[in-house]
Amino acid sequence: MGPAAHADTPGAAEGIRENRMGRLIIETTPGALVQVEQTRHEFWFGAALSSRPFSDRMPPADAARYRDVFRANFNAAVPDMAMKWPSMERRRGEVNYAIVDAMVEWTEQNHLPLRGHNVFWGVHKYVPEWLKTMDDETLRQAMETRARSLGARYRGRVLEYDLNNEMVHGNYYAERLGPRITLDMAHWLLEEDPSARIFVNDYDILTGKRLADYVAQIGELLKMGVPLAGIGVQGHSHEETFDREALRHTLDELAQFQLPIRVTEFNMPGQNSKFFNRRDLAPTSEEEEAQAREFSEYFRICFSHPAVSGILLWGFWENSNWIPASSLFRQDWSPTPTGLAYRDLVFKEWWTRWEGTADHHGRCELPAFFGTYRISTSSKHIDIELRKVDGTARVRLP
Repeated sequence: MGPAAHADTPGAAEGIRENRMGRLIIETTPGALVQVEQTRHEFWFGAALSSRPFSDRMPPADAARYRDVFRANFNAAVPDMAMKWPSMERRRGEVNYAIVDAMVEWTEQNHLPLRGHNVFWGVHKYVPEWLKTMDDETLRQAMETRARSLGARYRGRVLEYDLNNEMVHGNYYAERLGPRITLDMAHWLLEEDPSARIFVNDYDILTGKRLADYVAQIGELLKMGVPLAGIGVQGHSHEETFDREALRHTLDELAQFQLPIRVTEFNMPGQNSKFFNRRDLAPTSEEEEAQAREFSEYFRICFSHPAVSGILLWGFWENSNWIPASSLFRQDWSPTPTGLAYRDLVFKEWWTRWEGTADHHGRCELPAFFGTYRISTSSKHIDIELRKVDGTARVRLP
């Protein structure tokens, strides 16, 4: 029921107990048999949604299996390509909402919070070509239309947005219109959807290579008044292994802003591994086992850190993953060693199940991971939420 100690992650077990667990207090009839079953994590264990299962580009049986496996393994989602401006509006004025609409509807039906990735992407090669021929005022108008259209269409349905992706690595819009355009982006979106949460998102941060740049940029955005609600850090800039100390140090440094951190795009092995440019290269069984160990260590460090609020994989099925070797499931849907390691962590080691008898006062108290629960006695059951912000949840059953 509680986190196990692990030799390669010193302090992780203690951090998990301190930062991911609270107390459940159940009051019932003395001597009653009580069952506690976790039904969902509060922490986001999510993944990217490929466009293909939400279009006509995947056989229906595969699309149905993809959605079923996603629902069984993840509690949060993010489109990998569908929401990006070049994907939605290949030609000026011809906006295709169909795939994003399908994703929003499906995630709502399955109670999966959805990230919006992304509103803008200022790295030069990812800016729609038709924008680059515009004068400054027309460009500004097109950007405002883009932000307001997304905000209005998905108002209250998309929880958070990567506002302008990878600004450390390029910012065409600021180069053209000045640095305060980022503030305007946020205001346009939030005027249409005041409940939306604005995130920054960038890569080579968790490796430490661009950490100083990111810290400085976040500080400048906050000083400017950009209403940042969270920090996204992409988790695919490593090789077949990763630097434990760099990861811990980066998370500690970013925690200074007192904003939730999401590891938004995670693969193990990552894009600097030999498997990125050799998509046809299959890992050996020994390499698969090593990948599973590295994956688990990364998750332990992130899950144990108080500032991290979620990890989202950037692909999970070998047939629909930009780094196939990093998949949790092979093409035939059999789990890889990494897939088994993921299931063991999320649904066994970090999952609360308990059965016991109420004491002579009719009371049970137990440590439990933050999330939702079904509490049952022989005569009744009730669903409750144990939230990190509260620390304790109390329920009474006859």
